[in-house]
Amino acid sequence: MTELFTLKESVLFYLDRSGGLQKLVDDCKLLNDPQQVDAVYRFKISVNPSDLIELDPVLGHCVLHDPLRATVLFQSVCFLAIKTLSLTEKIQTASQVNVTLIFTNLPPFPEYTLDLCSFPRVYGPMRPVSMEGVVIAMTRITKYTQGARFLCTNDDCPCSTGFHHIRVHAPGATESATVRNDFICMICSSQLKEDVKFRVLGDKQLVELIHVEALDVLRGHRHGSFRYQSVTLFLRDELCNSVRIGRLYKVIGIPALVHQWPNMTWSVEANSIQLWEPKDCPEVSPRFQQLLNWTASSPWRFSAIVAHCFGLDLAPPALYNTLKLGLLLSLVQTRTDADDSFHSLDVLVVTSDALILDRLMTFSLSLARRGIRHQASGEMFTSLSRDEHGAGTANIHAGSALLATGGICMLGDLGCYKKDKLDHIQSVLESHSVSVFIPGKKYGEDADQQLSFPVQCSFWGLTHSSQCSGRTDSAVLGTAELGPIPAQFAEAFGLVIQCGDRVGEQAVHAQSVHTLQQAMQPGTQPYPSHWEFSTQDYKELVAHCQNLQVELSPEAEKLIHGYYMASRRARTQSQGVKISLASIKLLLSLAEAHCKLCLRTRVLEEDAVVAVLLCENSVTLKHGASALIIPPDAVFPCDMGDMEGLQRRDMILDELHQNILRFIYTYAPGADTYIAEE
Repeated sequence: MTELFTLKESVLFYLDRSGGLQKLVDDCKLLNDPQQVDAVYRFKISVNPSDLIELDPVLGHCVLHDPLRATVLFQSVCFLAIKTLSLTEKIQTASQVNVTLIFTNLPPFPEYTLDLCSFPRVYGPMRPVSMEGVVIAMTRITKYTQGARFLCTNDDCPCSTGFHHIRVHAPGATESATVRNDFICMICSSQLKEDVKFRVLGDKQLVELIHVEALDVLRGHRHGSFRYQSVTLFLRDELCNSVRIGRLYKVIGIPALVHQWPNMTWSVEANSIQLWEPKDCPEVSPRFQQLLNWTASSPWRFSAIVAHCFGLDLAPPALYNTLKLGLLLSLVQTRTDADDSFHSLDVLVVTSDALILDRLMTFSLSLARRGIRHQASGEMFTSLSRDEHGAGTANIHAGSALLATGGICMLGDLGCYKKDKLDHIQSVLESHSVSVFIPGKKYGEDADQQLSFPVQCSFWGLTHSSQCSGRTDSAVLGTAELGPIPAQFAEAFGLVIQCGDRVGEQAVHAQSVHTLQQAMQPGTQPYPSHWEFSTQDYKELVAHCQNLQVELSPEAEKLIHGYYMASRRARTQSQGVKISLASIKLLLSLAEAHCKLCLRTRVLEEDAVVAVLLCENSVTLKHGASALIIPPDAVFPCDMGDMEGLQRRDMILDELHQNILRFIYTYAPGADTYIAEE
């Protein structure tokens, strides 16, 4: 008794010091509404285990290792405070006080961490643990019994009235543990009957959580014979709708074994949930630092060499430089800001030979923070199944696009997709959201329901070109034949890059020699160069660039705005094509990404020039050439194998910069008032 009194005294002291007692007073004021009469009243109390251990080690140990007993202690103290301070007349017995302890944190020790890669499914103490994982499925919100009042069927028993028999939900308990018809009175042993009008209902949602490393299997690379298993979280009341499919979360919860004869399931009752993102800010490798210093005289050379040396194990240098740069820009630009706004850069590749490009894109996918390679036969967005934990509602499973949240979803060859799938993908590209229709009759609801989920990933796709004109690199770029892809689909995609139709026999020979050399001597460097970078170097570079915060300079903003207005007017007059507002978003995204890839924090006019050249090439592939005539590979117009080639490229880009300015002055009258003539 002395120990119990000491623990309650410590609880009271902690509530007073942490502000919990004042919160109890404020919560009780809300109960004085005469219209609201319940059997059970729920009170949430935040507890910091570190503070509890410092105050009373015995109480801290009780909270961390026997939370049910600790809940009873807090319940008793809260009831005593309510009666002593006369906070409300509605609470007559301690059973009516339903206390929920919310853990603010747990001690940073392995004993309080549950690794979802190797969690044990055995009997153990029901104590709070911390876990991290990605949400791969979730159900709709359903109801559960938060508390119920029972009365004795013996009219002479004092328990036939009042609030003596109260049942409340406990972590891990099923619905039958709270509400049944075989409960016995503790005084006279007569049968208890529920007073249904006093039943208190709450919200419940089931979520499946899995270790984030499980998604690495979906990149297209096998990492051994590992098998990952998801764990089911029970979210209740205010925690419902606190998670989104595809996002990473840090969860504090209490594991529970639920017996539903003849089966037994292992699940976790969530206690608190926080959005979690790995805070990795790797430094750029010394090799890239040296390259940055060496190319400081030119705003274009660093990104050019980075793209030129990228993926040399798969393709010889100078063959797919524009594509490599586009993929790197997409990797750098795909991110989620602190305010939850998402930035993406979709890439569609038009080619006559998809094998090498598919391998190059798959290799690039390994650099993404999260990358999913979608299989055409799998689910792209969502799928439905019936919940297996007794809720009887629909379980919404994430498809490839939702699993790739915050990263890249690689679609592969779009020729493998049926028309209805392509139409669905186009709709998602335009709206960045997907709708899920849930038939009510099939999943135990009275009415049908339609839910919407945001799609926050960049898409990479390949399409075969049906045109093999054999034009040389000096030819003017013209409208591309997109094969099975409709023009509206390419318009929704954003950045379109053509590869393979203009390479000629010389490039085919170079690719053949490269493939044979890699087959005979795998892992060797067939192109000795002063600049050699490992895959890890590129991973660190991409991760570092993603975290850079950039600002748009007035010069870059004016160039982008001027080009957009000029292109819109020129194409409307000559081709009857209306350039959508998405083009200016694409321009801004490309300019910001190029600035980051060059390890700058201010978007220069030169970054805007690269964005304009890439965007103009992309628009030309969709609608044909305009008055701004540029070569097909405008960003990489010449070979960059030596210093002379880099200098020649700078000169050509300077000339193209002047052509862009003249185009703006011609088709956007008044541009000379906000763009300084060079």
